[in-house]
Parts: sequence; structure tokens; C-alpha cells
Amino acid sequence: MSLAVWFSLLTACVVISFTPGAGAINTMSNALSQGWRRSIWGIVGQQLALIVHVAIVAAGLGLIVSQSEMLFNVIRYAGAAYLVFLGIRLILAKPAVTDMEDETGIDLREGHWSMIRRGFWVNLLNPKAIVFFLAFIPQFIRLDEPQLPQYLTLIITVMVVDVVVMWGFFATAARPFRRLTRSVRGQRILNSVFGILFIAVAALLVFLH
Repeated sequence: MSLAVWFSLLTACVVISFTPGAGAINTMSNALSQGWRRSIWGIVGQQLALIVHVAIVAAGLGLIVSQSEMLFNVIRYAGAAYLVFLGIRLILAKPAVTDMEDETGIDLREGHWSMIRRGFWVNLLNPKAIVFFLAFIPQFIRLDEPQLPQYLTLIITVMVVDVVVMWGFFATAARPFRRLTRSVRGQRILNSVFGILFIAVAALLVFLH
């Protein structure tokens, strides 16, 4: 991959990562409920999903998904249902103790693996991401050159940019509002806001083609 092509890839990745979506909402929600540092675990899960998306496209399966209305819809509705589930769970969530421990001293913070799994499924169950990568990747991959180094360069660039944007921008943008988590009322407001945002993204996934 030439330097000019890589700079084009880098620019495209920055623009894409700054586009708000379920991943950004998940990151900001994690930063508020779990703290800025711990929000990285959800971002890790989202990056694992990006690797799967690129692998699906590289293997030619992305074309199958894009051309099969039934398969596309199955993934689309599954993704929307998962986002609605996350939204409702947030809205109905019981406010946590502000110091993240209950009266017995048990840590109430969400586990790393739970955050990774949630981030993974939030990003993976988005068929439009597969279709997007299907249109995006060929612009930066030359068929007359070795494929593996190009795909490695692409996925590393996509992941690094997305981590920097998610953690450095979206998670950081949520930090000033973390003071609201110190009260029960503030937690309920934030949970409701992000719950509604998850449901709104689900609605867009279902109704916008």
C-alpha cells in the first residue's frame, strides 16, 4: 500500500470513526457508568467486531450478505433487537451505589469480559457495517499486490483510529457528565438518555435502508 493510498485510508477512517453510532453511544455510556479508564474494555470488544467484519469481507462472505435480502434482514433485526434490549435494560437499571461497592464491600462494577462482549455484539450485529466495508475496502486493496500485508495495514489503521477517536473523543466527552452519576436522580437521567439513544439507533437500523 503506497503512502498516498494509506493517507486516503487514514482520512476516511477518521471521518467514519467520528460519525456517531451505536459504538459511540456504547463508549459514552461505559465512560459514564464505569469510568473513562474502564471504558476501554468496551472499545476492545468493538475492535474485535471490526476485525470480524473485515475478515467477512475479505473471505467474500460480505458479498453474500449484501446480495441476500433474507440474510441481511436476519442480521439487521437481530442487531436492532439487541440494541433495544440494551436500551430497555439501561432505562430499567437500578441506580448503583456511588462508590461502586455495596454495603458488604462487594465490587459492583461491570466485569471486563462483560464489557468486551457487549462492545463486540454492538458492532458485530450491524449488517450495514459489512456492506459499508464491502464498498470501502476495495478502494484501498490492490489485487495485483500481496493481499495479506494490505489487509493487515488496513485493519491496524482502522483499529488504531477507532480506538483513539472512541477513547480520546467520545469517552472523554462523557467525563464532564460523570458528576451526574453521583446521585440516584442523575444516574436515572443518564440511563434513560442513553437507553433512548440505543433504541433510536435500533429504529434507524430497521427503518432506514
